[in-house]
Amino acid sequence: MAAHTALARYGVIGNPIGHSRSPFIHQAFAEQTGITLEYTAILAPLDGFEATVAAFRQQGGRGLNVTVPFKAQAFALCNHLSDQAARAGAVNTLIFPDDPHGPIQGDNTDGVGLLRDLAFHGITVQGKKILLLGAGGAARGVLAPLLAEQPALLLIANRHKQTAAALSADFADLAPKTPLTACALDAIPAEPFDLIINATSTGLSDTQLPLPDAVIHANTVVYDMAYGAEPTVFMRWGQARGAQAFDGLGMLVEQAAMSFYRWHGLTPDTRPLRHLLSTTQ
Repeated sequence: MAAHTALARYGVIGNPIGHSRSPFIHQAFAEQTGITLEYTAILAPLDGFEATVAAFRQQGGRGLNVTVPFKAQAFALCNHLSDQAARAGAVNTLIFPDDPHGPIQGDNTDGVGLLRDLAFHGITVQGKKILLLGAGGAARGVLAPLLAEQPALLLIANRHKQTAAALSADFADLAPKTPLTACALDAIPAEPFDLIINATSTGLSDTQLPLPDAVIHANTVVYDMAYGAEPTVFMRWGQARGAQAFDGLGMLVEQAAMSFYRWHGLTPDTRPLRHLLSTTQ
């Protein structure tokens, strides 16, 4: 009798995690590319990320996607980092060797995923006024790619101004021609922005941020990196004021495709999955 071969194990780790569409996405990519794998959603205790990752590796895990709130902790676990992850100080993709005690590689595919999704929707960044809400791992992951597109200006707004200011200082060298500034959420200037990106976790808790109505003009796009079965409260706030609104599901698909490539060396076609998710979300 032939020996049973265990499936290659992958997953997404976060807290909360029950809403995640990543298992569906990666299974669809696997079917498309002819790869057999197991991909599961893993809920890690807020104080138990490292232990949960270690247990996953001991059970034969080969890779993990990392979501809120563990991207900075994932960064700290890595022995080798991609340029994108090193710059971001945050990791959303962990790559494990066969040896459960071997070196861990880390990457950050969030920025590429965001830009590909914006492009899919016909949204350009170059020359635009951008308001980035939040200064955590999600914001760090997309800041360098956004600045590389040379927006007219980029303002980081966070509940605590000093965190936003530190993030702005960390990336100032990437924006020699783009004004990169920071402020507290309650000090956002009452002036219009072209693109407002919510990189906070409020989309998962249905909490509305204290934003002035004047940040929206006739052609403003609001983009929530969170996603759900219904538009987030941030999206609804923007739509009620005439903005075009998108959630982060397309970004999830695109960053997942990059993670899939890092693990398997194959680039899946995201278009069929985008169509499927748009009809089943």
